[in-house]
Amino acid sequence: MNSPLDLLKRPLVAAILALVAGIIIGLIWGWLIQPVTYSDVTPELLRSDLQVDYMRMTIDSFRVNRDPNLAVQRWVSLGPSASSAFVAVKKDPRGMDPAVIDAYGQVIQTVLKIDPMKQSSAAQPSKGSGGIVLLISLFVLLLVGGAVGFFFLRPLLAKRSSGEVTPAMQATAVNREAAKSKTNFESMGVAPPITQNMTTYVLGDDLYDESFSIDTASGDFLGEYGVGVSETIGVGDPKKVTALEIWLFDKEDIKTATKVLMSAHAFNDPGSRSRLEAKGELVQVEPQKQVMLETQTLQLLATVVDLQYGNGAMPEKSYFERVTLELAIWRKADQQ
Repeated sequence: MNSPLDLLKRPLVAAILALVAGIIIGLIWGWLIQPVTYSDVTPELLRSDLQVDYMRMTIDSFRVNRDPNLAVQRWVSLGPSASSAFVAVKKDPRGMDPAVIDAYGQVIQTVLKIDPMKQSSAAQPSKGSGGIVLLISLFVLLLVGGAVGFFFLRPLLAKRSSGEVTPAMQATAVNREAAKSKTNFESMGVAPPITQNMTTYVLGDDLYDESFSIDTASGDFLGEYGVGVSETIGVGDPKKVTALEIWLFDKEDIKTATKVLMSAHAFNDPGSRSRLEAKGELVQVEPQKQVMLETQTLQLLATVVDLQYGNGAMPEKSYFERVTLELAIWRKADQQ
């Protein structure tokens, strides 16, 4: 009779045991130690009932702000399921005004040139062998994940623990430090803002897009504001940002106020100006520069706290290495 050690010497047995061990390690790692998390995903991945709820909230938001751009954006975010969700809300409005539902559908039809009541065939779930293919794919993925985890995960974790700092982490640290010296408007004889935040873009943060909610002390929602990448220059990674877009949304106003903060090179470049003029007023970024945005009931004051240009093989002062902005919001009624 062969001993266990003798069995392990057989290639087939060793391969089977290695496969089982890889699956077990992959499952433990993938489900318990480092489970998959999802962030910044679109509503397209929600269950069908939650997609219908999202459509209800979208139509109700449209009733309040009447912003066609936001209405279309949220429709598109539902993907092929948007039509079926809209039809479900149409059939069962649950107290919603049918006129508002029809108005929302009219906006979608006008902008996207589609019939919102006509369900896309892409929204229909596949049948037949799709489930089997999915199970096989998941099984293969677990095997690959187990192998990758076993051979490569420890070096990656060691790299993470070595203190490597990402651009987003740098921006967070800069914001935290800048907040210590934020403007004291009360000492200047100005009413304190409703909200006051620091935001920083750092070269390499290709997904930079900050947004903040405007709420009163009692919790009433007034609007939103934020900053994002408007235009880049050159090619290659990381992206070289040459203009940022600052915006202010007021729930009492049908139009979102927007201004474009441009590098010195972009501001003086006719081509860049012509591309960005449609987004809003063009402003050259300078240290301590203040930019005011106004809507029907809100004011936003943006102050350039810090500005550093990149020094790569690009025109001088053409892209940002780092930009820190202080954003403060007031209600116009508080300033009167």
